[in-house]
Amino acid sequence: MIHFKKLLAVSLVALGSLTANAGEVADGGKDYKPFPHMFVGIQGGAQTTFTNYDQLKLITPTASVYFGSWFTPVVGARLHVNGIWNKGGYDDCVVPDFKYRYKYVTTDIDLMLNLCTLFGKKDYYPVNAYLIGGVGLNYAWNNDDAYANKIAMPMAWKDNRLSHNARVGAAVDVNLCKHWSMNLEVAANSLNDRYNSKVCDKDDWSLTAQIGLTYKFGFKKKKAAAEPDPVWESRIDTVWYDNVKYKNVTADRDIKKEIFFAIRESDVATEDAQIAAVAKFLKGVKNGEIVITAYADRGTGNPKINMEYSRLRAEKTRKALIEKGVDPSIIKSVEWKGDTVQPYPDDNDKNRVSIITGHGIYTDKEKVVTKKFRTKEVRYQVK
Repeated sequence: MIHFKKLLAVSLVALGSLTANAGEVADGGKDYKPFPHMFVGIQGGAQTTFTNYDQLKLITPTASVYFGSWFTPVVGARLHVNGIWNKGGYDDCVVPDFKYRYKYVTTDIDLMLNLCTLFGKKDYYPVNAYLIGGVGLNYAWNNDDAYANKIAMPMAWKDNRLSHNARVGAAVDVNLCKHWSMNLEVAANSLNDRYNSKVCDKDDWSLTAQIGLTYKFGFKKKKAAAEPDPVWESRIDTVWYDNVKYKNVTADRDIKKEIFFAIRESDVATEDAQIAAVAKFLKGVKNGEIVITAYADRGTGNPKINMEYSRLRAEKTRKALIEKGVDPSIIKSVEWKGDTVQPYPDDNDKNRVSIITGHGIYTDKEKVVTKKFRTKEVRYQVK
């Protein structure tokens, strides 16, 4: 996953760099018409199928080949074949979680709509944004990993599975020269329920993100113009900005609170600040647990009486925590030491104490900043 993110970031930077220089090939040459033409290309990237499992663990490589034609500057179509690796995951409190692999091939006929030429004033731009929509079939096989866990996944299919595929997506395409362009495409695919060996009474969805290279051919030559038309060129300005997101980060935190007592006292109030602090700490953690240990000072009473006082202090501390809302199962042990142990050997009065120690796992939000860019086209007349 880390390598894929790095690859995507580098590719975006490369696309931005190519965009900044695309004005040099804005017309791709003066001896041909940019439209209509045919094209063929390849793509590579990553895909995931959405399910109730950790999506980051289900990301797999994917690859595509395609062949098509731009009939006009606005409308094009292609035959697109995508595959081959896929993953699914199962997570249950009874059955240990597991991932399973299977393979697929999706063949779609896609309609492409060029938004730049649709809303712009020209028939050709060095950078284009497309909307993509299509329908086709998905063929999946080699589902042995999921089928081997039929007890946990009764809807897992064994042999092969044929499904419809409906696609909607978007792409950014940068023209490198007359015959070559580079694209970044993201597409969502809707497939039959049970495609991922689960049933949720609605279609399954997958997401693909790919970088591709296209070879264009079949251009027609331009007719000689009686008079030269004004020549316009475009410049694409790139603006970088910080994209801020937040991710969950877990950390194990510890707590230690002390409740001090006067001579011959053992009562603990639910409103005690230390009790409230422990209760608040435990509400915000997972897998929390605490230990209560009570003491008596050696400077007063006798060992028998002091042992009884420390027992009362420990048990009343536990009772106050429960009344404050602490789950009793979180209290792992309640101990009393009397005056056999003095946690504060240099201060007799501080040894009349209940000490609460514990820990738990906190989830915090960590800020993640990534660099992104947007582009703006500037047109100017050169002749």
